[in-house]
Amino acid sequence: AFQAEGTTHVFGMMGDGNMYWMNALIDRGIDCIEVRHEGVGMGMADGWARHRQTPGVATATCGPGVTQLATALVVAARAESPVVAFVGERPAKDPDYHQRLNQSRFADGVETAFIRLDTGEFADEAVRRAFYTAKHERRPVMLSCPMDVQQEKWEDEEPYRPSSTLKPQRAGAIDRDALEQAAELIAKSKKPVIVVGRGAIWSGADDAVLKLGDRIGALVGTSLRAKTWLADRTEYHAGVSGLYATRATMQLFHDADVVIGIGASLNRHTTEHGYIFPSAKYIQLDPKPHIVLGNGHGADVYVQGDAKEGLEALDGLLAKRAFKQTGYRTGETLERLSNMYEDRAAFEIEPGTIDPRLVVRAVDDLVPGDVGLFIGNGASSAITTMNTSKARPYVHTSGFFGCIGQMLPTAMGATIANGNKPAVLVDGDASTIMHLSDFDTVVRCKMPLLIVVLNDEALGSEYQKLRAHDMDPETSAIPSPDLGAIARAYGARGCLARTVEEVRKGTHFPDAVARTSWPIELHDRVEGYVWETFADDHVHTVPL
Repeated sequence: AFQAEGTTHVFGMMGDGNMYWMNALIDRGIDCIEVRHEGVGMGMADGWARHRQTPGVATATCGPGVTQLATALVVAARAESPVVAFVGERPAKDPDYHQRLNQSRFADGVETAFIRLDTGEFADEAVRRAFYTAKHERRPVMLSCPMDVQQEKWEDEEPYRPSSTLKPQRAGAIDRDALEQAAELIAKSKKPVIVVGRGAIWSGADDAVLKLGDRIGALVGTSLRAKTWLADRTEYHAGVSGLYATRATMQLFHDADVVIGIGASLNRHTTEHGYIFPSAKYIQLDPKPHIVLGNGHGADVYVQGDAKEGLEALDGLLAKRAFKQTGYRTGETLERLSNMYEDRAAFEIEPGTIDPRLVVRAVDDLVPGDVGLFIGNGASSAITTMNTSKARPYVHTSGFFGCIGQMLPTAMGATIANGNKPAVLVDGDASTIMHLSDFDTVVRCKMPLLIVVLNDEALGSEYQKLRAHDMDPETSAIPSPDLGAIARAYGARGCLARTVEEVRKGTHFPDAVARTSWPIELHDRVEGYVWETFADDHVHTVPL
């Protein structure tokens, strides 16, 4: 049933609670990738789902294997990732089994749907329901099966019907009255802004966004989740909306009179509680039912429906009105946007360390534009978000649950989902060390992953918050081990980068065909290393 649902990869750790199921998959040619921590397997399934928009599959044994999934399951739920986690459960006939756990209550606590498979007769229905729920509710699903049930002898002669054969009830046609109201509001505008989110990307609405933006003279901004999308296709791209925006973008957005959210929740971060757009009216186009915006109110006009379909219909209404205006699209706007990423603020940099802004800019400049980017969480995420601007095929950001340590597993799963093509992850030292054990999995699976670790040898956010509260910031400082030596012990490479020149050498990609796979670690306080894994059966070395 899993194979018929399209499962090709499973991420997790084998135990006596899931080894029967895993061996059955391996016998059928499915790639079961063993990790060193169950939570990493779940994070990889989340990364797969985020990148492909098809269910990622994770697995864990019963009891403690399940509890190890907790943080990754909440992150997947908040990221709206369709994930199916097959987990073992205590033997049905042994209620006092030492690894017993009420897994249904656990799943509820970590915002995960729960399905129990108690008998072979229910196998097809359980798997079909799990995949259907994951896809159409965009959430993780735990499929729990007692280990003795997995060993039952049972034959099913009925062909499996995949979840794709269950046709969900299609939402009604887009409300024409709401579209007319949106067209009327836009026709009265002088300074419109379009803010695109992941929903616009998933819908394939790129051409429709650009066409509407050109017609109404709009600036194009993004949510953090859609960072750099369309940046290479319009010169009126203003970058991320919210407090990650540049000063020029904030000033331009301040004058907006209409904001059109396309597949973006327009939450409190994107609108900064409404302060980014103080005088604007809101139009929102999203497949979800009407939602509350980041300013605490609903949109002035809400259109429920697919982003691409809705945009094309809206543009058609404006075309009938023969509406077209200059709006923001002037030479003055281009001049203000042309140098918006410049940062002239000066800081004293300790000897032997690197300004992290320069590190991130060097990496963004040198890594080719066809290489995707992952941005971790914590203090390093702000520096990375504000200092990367190159358009890339994808940018996956963290922050769904405010936890560190989860972007390495996400990057691992998404890299495999992307055909093991080169990718870059920028993260902090505490985040990277949290799942450093699974750097072994990166090496073992030969993932072409360049990992840039901005190491301040501290819990960086807490360091600054302690200072702000007149407390001793050094209580958050944690010396780091020699990660280069650790990388070499795993069979990778490690080198120190103390200058921007060394960073630039370490970020070199040889060519598009034989690119190496490099986790690179840069300490901006004490020391830094470049790690390199294997791109194929040969070790590629590049002078640093």
